[in-house]
Amino acid sequence: MAHELIAAVDLGSNSFRLQVGRVVGNLIYPLDSLKESVRLAAGLTPEKALDGASQLRALDALSRFGERLRGFDVKAVRAVATNTLRVAKNAPQFLPEAEAALGFPIEVIAGREEARLIYLGVAHSLANPRTQQLVVDIGGGSTEFIIGRHFKPLQLESLYMGCVGFSLRFFPGGRVDKASMRDAELAASKELQTIVHPYRATGWEEAVGSSGTAKALVDLLEQNGLSSGGITRDGLEALRAMLVRAGDATRLQLDGLRADRIPVLPGGLAIMSAVFKELGLERMVFSEGALRLGVLYDLLGRYHHEDLREATVDDFMRRYQVDGFQAERVSQTALDVLTQLIPDLVADADDADARTLLWAARLHEVGVSLAHSSYHKHSAYILANADMPGFSRRDQARLSRIVLAHRGKLERVHPAVTEVRDWLLIFAIRLAALLHRARDDSARPPIRVTLSRRGFQLQVESAWLAASPLTAAALDEEIRQWAGVGLELKVRSQRQK
Repeated sequence: MAHELIAAVDLGSNSFRLQVGRVVGNLIYPLDSLKESVRLAAGLTPEKALDGASQLRALDALSRFGERLRGFDVKAVRAVATNTLRVAKNAPQFLPEAEAALGFPIEVIAGREEARLIYLGVAHSLANPRTQQLVVDIGGGSTEFIIGRHFKPLQLESLYMGCVGFSLRFFPGGRVDKASMRDAELAASKELQTIVHPYRATGWEEAVGSSGTAKALVDLLEQNGLSSGGITRDGLEALRAMLVRAGDATRLQLDGLRADRIPVLPGGLAIMSAVFKELGLERMVFSEGALRLGVLYDLLGRYHHEDLREATVDDFMRRYQVDGFQAERVSQTALDVLTQLIPDLVADADDADARTLLWAARLHEVGVSLAHSSYHKHSAYILANADMPGFSRRDQARLSRIVLAHRGKLERVHPAVTEVRDWLLIFAIRLAALLHRARDDSARPPIRVTLSRRGFQLQVESAWLAASPLTAAALDEEIRQWAGVGLELKVRSQRQK
């Protein structure tokens, strides 16, 4: 293990959390944790933009986390953002500020990826993960549902309902009555209808709750004698009646009711009540494992060369019947080109750019399974929109961009490419795909590529180029394509020595 200490940052819709863990073999021992009640989802405007106040709360929290993480290697920290930053239209403008405050990159992850990481965290905290578990994680902006056995999820789903959003929508100002509680529960039941049948068909032996809402409900039910252990249907009904009678969570006189949970208790209770009703639950146990623990174990797996992203790429190649021999040819040539452009890559086998290029090269033809015509557009669409376990949305967007640009008009991707490194990856994969157009194992000609002041320079043997008129014509077109985006490609032929 390269880093004895690793850290996970969870930018949730209700709370931001930091977990630092110490690695011993294949286990992670929690060492330190921080929590900030940011209530990011409360700052979403009707137009789905984060307001200024919520952004300031978030940046203040992240700057405090950044101080705690000072001195950590960038590869020992993984920060993930969930539902609110998935839906906020101004997230792309906010994220660079957030990353500057934290001091580390932030990944916005898809709902099912969030569910997978939650299950990974829960499974590592269960006494007997070999039983089939239903895991329910009610967050601030979304609720994740997972059925899994051991460390393998069997069903993954994320529904757009959370304790912050529901509390604001159905209980404005914190006011609670029978009608508002009924409306909130009906809305949650409606969301649940999409998963009830397949989840009940898969089945489970034990229901497990994780994260803030489940923890708050367990504390309230157990500390006030409403449950003999965990969350129960009877306990939820009793708590619901108390809350409706009080008319406002601030008036509840209950042990274990924390001040930071009061504003979101009604929404969380309504969602959990609907979950019990629709899934036919009588009891749910609580697990301390959650998203941040799952992020730590996923990070640990990457250090042990069990990176789920590699497994996902292999799965996509099988699923979309990618020609593995061609993918390998393009991969190796593209990597050779990139290492000539950036010699330092040779010293770091785990370089993120090199890995991204290899994944793009292995997946650039997934769209052929749909149609050969404009297959690069189909490939790019699949990579941008499919569920890809282990990949963040930013990862997928970058893969999609590079694959879209591996052939055809560069002007199509020009506005979306903002990083200089991406142009290097695009050049490498375009040249590799061009050189292996014949899709055979004939030897690739020796090439030499270098960076020039205004773009790229390619040197190739004159005899080979003269004998390859199709490739020569393709290289002439490449010169025009790169000129169209303001970069220069010079092709120089030289005699074989």
